[in-house]
Amino acid sequence: MNAATPPKTAQKPLTAAHKKALAALSKVVHEGIVQPSEQLIKCDFRDTGEPWEKRSEFGKSLRDETPRESHAAWDAPADRLDPVDIVLAANVGRQAHLIPLRMSRMAASPFAFLRGSVAIMARDLALTPVNHVNVLLNGDAHINNFGLYGTPQKDVVINLNDFDEVTIGPWEWDLKRLIVSVNILARENGLNRRERRKAVISCTEGYRSRMEALQGMGVLDLWYIHAVLDRLDFKGQKIDAKSWAIIVKAVEKAKKQTNARLLGKIAERAVNGAWRFKVDAPELTGLDSETKDQIIDALNDYTTTVSPERRFMLHRYHVADVAHRVVGVGSVGTRAYLALLFGNSNDDPLFLQIKEALPPAHAPYLPPLPKEITIHDGLRVIRGQRVLQASSDPLLGFTSIDGRPFYVRQMKNMKGSIPLEWLSGTPFNFFSQGAGALLARAHARTGDAAVIAGYCGGSEVLDNALADWAEIYGDQIVKDYGDFLKAIGSGRVVAQ
Repeated sequence: MNAATPPKTAQKPLTAAHKKALAALSKVVHEGIVQPSEQLIKCDFRDTGEPWEKRSEFGKSLRDETPRESHAAWDAPADRLDPVDIVLAANVGRQAHLIPLRMSRMAASPFAFLRGSVAIMARDLALTPVNHVNVLLNGDAHINNFGLYGTPQKDVVINLNDFDEVTIGPWEWDLKRLIVSVNILARENGLNRRERRKAVISCTEGYRSRMEALQGMGVLDLWYIHAVLDRLDFKGQKIDAKSWAIIVKAVEKAKKQTNARLLGKIAERAVNGAWRFKVDAPELTGLDSETKDQIIDALNDYTTTVSPERRFMLHRYHVADVAHRVVGVGSVGTRAYLALLFGNSNDDPLFLQIKEALPPAHAPYLPPLPKEITIHDGLRVIRGQRVLQASSDPLLGFTSIDGRPFYVRQMKNMKGSIPLEWLSGTPFNFFSQGAGALLARAHARTGDAAVIAGYCGGSEVLDNALADWAEIYGDQIVKDYGDFLKAIGSGRVVAQ
C-alpha cells in the first residue's frame, strides 16, 4: 500500500461539489504563507464569500465522506516499514559523531522515542482518514512543543514553540500527534487507561470547543488572541488551585530567563577581556576561526531577511563568539550554532540560535508546497512560526551555510515550559485541554474554523473516536520503542 493512500474502507469518494469547495480552501492556505509578489493572485475584496454558518454546514456535510467514528481505528498494514529503518534513514545527512547521542536520547523512554521519530508517525498518519481540510500544519505538535516565551510587551505567553516540521496538510494530523503524545506521557506519569483516556478527551474537547468558539469570531479578533499565561481561561471557568500554582511558578521562572542571566551561565571573560562561551561538551563546543567567520557571514546575510525596523536594531550589535550547540531529541545531529552578541555594552547581551532546517517529515505524503517556500527550508520554518504563533519572535530570519538552509531566532529570552512530566489528575487534564485549545487557535488562523468546527460538531463523538485511536496507536509506539531498544542491544543501532 502506498503510504500516501488512505485505506479503501476509511472514506467514501468526495463529491464534485466538495472537491471544488475544498480546492478553494486549500488555495487560501497555500497563498497565505508565501511572500507577496506580482506573480501571486491578489485578494479580491469584491468576493463576498460565504457566511460562517453556511461554511459550518459544509463542514458538517464532510462527515458523509469521512465519518467521525472512522478516526477510531488503527491497524498497522502488513507492509508497514520497519520503524528502526525509518529512524536510521532520518539520520542520513546529520553530523555523524552526534548520531549515537541522538539514539541514546531517543532510547530514554517511549515519549523521548515519540519526540525523535516524527518520520515514523508521518508515514502512519498518511494512512489515516482525513476530511481534506488543510491548514498550516505544525507537523510536530506533541505536548512538550507547547512552551512559554516572552512577547515584546514582556508578557509571558504559552503557545507552540517548535516549527521545524511546519507544512501544509490535514488538521487531523496535528491533533493526532498531540493526543497520542498526551497518551504516552500519561503512561509515563503512571496514569491508568481510564485516566489517560480522560486526559486525551480533555485535549480533543479543548480543540473542538475552542474551534467552535472561533468560527464566528471577527477575523481581526482571532489574530489578536494571545494566551497570556497568568491570565489563562481555556473554558471560561475558574482554573483549579493546583494548576494555577503551576502557572504562577512557571511564569516566575520564565521571567528570570533573560539574556543577562544566560550570559553568566554559559559564557566567561578571557584574560584579554573578551567574552567567550564555556565549553560544555557535547551540548556546547567551540569552533575554529574559519567556521566562526563563516557563521558570522551567514548572520550578516540573515539581517536582510528580518523586517526593516529590526534591521536598524541589529546594526547596533556585534558578534563576540560563536559555538556549536546540541539541541533537543529529534534535532540532535543537525547543525546548530549559538552566537553571543553585544549591543550598547557588556551589560547588553543577545543570543541568537542558528539552526539547520531539514525538509519536513510529512512532505513525501503531501502535495508540493508553493515554490516560493520550497526554495529555502529556513524560510518555510520562520514563515510558519510567524503565522501559527500569536506573537512571534521579532528577530526571526533565515540564512545559508555551505549551501544548507538555516533559520535564526532568539535564544532563551523569557522562555520556559510547564513541567508536565510530573503532573496527573486535574492539572494534567487542564494543560492537555489547553494544548488542544491552543492548537485550534493556530489552525484557525490559516484553516477555516467554521468548516472544521462544523465537522467536529458539539457532541463527544469525535472525542471518543480519537481517544480510542490514541490508546491503540500509543500501543504501537510502545511496540516500536521496544523494537528500537532491541536494535540497540543487537548493535544494529549505535547509541552513546
